Amino acid sequence: MSNDWIVDYLQPRLTRNGPEHLSRQLYRQLRELIRLRRLAGGSALPASRALAQTLRLGRNTVLSAYDQLAAEGYLESRHGSGTYVCDAFGDAAPQPAHADTLPRQLSLRGQALANASRLPARKLGAFVPGQPELGLFPHKQWQQCLSRRQRSAPLAWLHYQHQGGLPELRAILSQYLHLTRSVRCQSEQVVIVPGAQSALTLLAQLLAEPGDTAWIEEPGYTGAQAAMLAAGLRCQAIRVDSQGLLPDPAADPPRLIYATPAHQYPTGAVMSLPRRLELLAQARRHDSWIVEDDYDGEFCYASAPLAALQSLDQDGRVIYVGTFSKVMFPGLKLAYLVLPAELVDPYRRCQARLQGEGSYLQQAAVADFIEQGHFARHIRHMRELYQRRQQLLRHALEQRLGSALPLHGGDAGMHLLAELPDGFDEWELQAAAAERQLWLRPLARHFLDTPYRNGLVLGYAGIADHAMRPAVQQLADLLETRLQ
Repeated sequence: MSNDWIVDYLQPRLTRNGPEHLSRQLYRQLRELIRLRRLAGGSALPASRALAQTLRLGRNTVLSAYDQLAAEGYLESRHGSGTYVCDAFGDAAPQPAHADTLPRQLSLRGQALANASRLPARKLGAFVPGQPELGLFPHKQWQQCLSRRQRSAPLAWLHYQHQGGLPELRAILSQYLHLTRSVRCQSEQVVIVPGAQSALTLLAQLLAEPGDTAWIEEPGYTGAQAAMLAAGLRCQAIRVDSQGLLPDPAADPPRLIYATPAHQYPTGAVMSLPRRLELLAQARRHDSWIVEDDYDGEFCYASAPLAALQSLDQDGRVIYVGTFSKVMFPGLKLAYLVLPAELVDPYRRCQARLQGEGSYLQQAAVADFIEQGHFARHIRHMRELYQRRQQLLRHALEQRLGSALPLHGGDAGMHLLAELPDGFDEWELQAAAAERQLWLRPLARHFLDTPYRNGLVLGYAGIADHAMRPAVQQLADLLETRLQ
């Protein structure tokens, strides 16, 4: 029997402007159909992509509802076949422990955040975006810095700290950022944070009221969306083109604007100077704050990198965010902010209560690592390595696929965006690739609204030179049959 009736049933029952998230509404309606036996055991559900397109929902909205129903025992996914109502219900529908109580324990904000934050298994291997080459990190020099500082660490470092980070590291970073990214600041404006993600969340809570609008790049970094939702902000998707974020005059006035000007994630676009000036003008017009996330600005290949957006800011509206995760290693969980002078004291007060500053021992070791030249040498080495690996990836893909797979975003960073034709099923390709230990990131995952283009985010930085061609051969095998 055709399942088209399911769409007809659902359409009038979904409220788009209500307080309950659409994925939660979809979950409740489907669960009710199963409990009432209108969807019997073994019944096929519409494919997530088809249901999303018909109902005009984001695919992640449908996947979230399907995943929750599967976790509660109502649905099962059959590889290569689709999603079905579980056969073995017996006479009563399944009643998993806490299935009904958990959603009631969440606030509306919590429900929105949980629904928007899918938690994929963290994989290490071919094509994982943002994965640095950890095997060539100078571990010996890093351990020496740690050991020396540990032997001489003052007792005060074992206590809670409320200084915005180790003053020594803040001073070194202010000099480094001025020389390499043209950031204009005093050391007092640098604040050390335990990871960029937690800093984004605290900034959103500090600078905006629940219900305020935040502009988010579309497609963009899902972590920024999660940070804004956690603060109760309303995220508005602003499209990205070849020059970066494209301010929309018709969009609602934002309180916060999140942007990645040096190397837009995930398209790889570098924001042009005219676009940067336009963005600053928009912030001035709307009395907005701009959060500039410079997550991998150290790796620039085509030419000298443009100065940070913060260097052009004449009004004190730009908050610069940097991280050691890409240039050193993710497990360090250390990042930094450069705040306008008026925000330093309020942020540090909130940080003392809600976030903390991380380990001063690690911060001291990082300061030594930079001061002794290991940091700059490692960046130079990795810049040369990543550029070579990008070229290997490009050459291998062009040899197999020619112009059938256009690549974008190669001027900087650690990943490329591979463009796929309209109608291409990125999720099916991702599943097929995972069986070969290839970890592909569908571009659709980075859309707040319904995706308007298809693609793959291909990380190359962590793929050893000798492993690049075999990995590309496997990917090309999968793509050739699907691009015909």
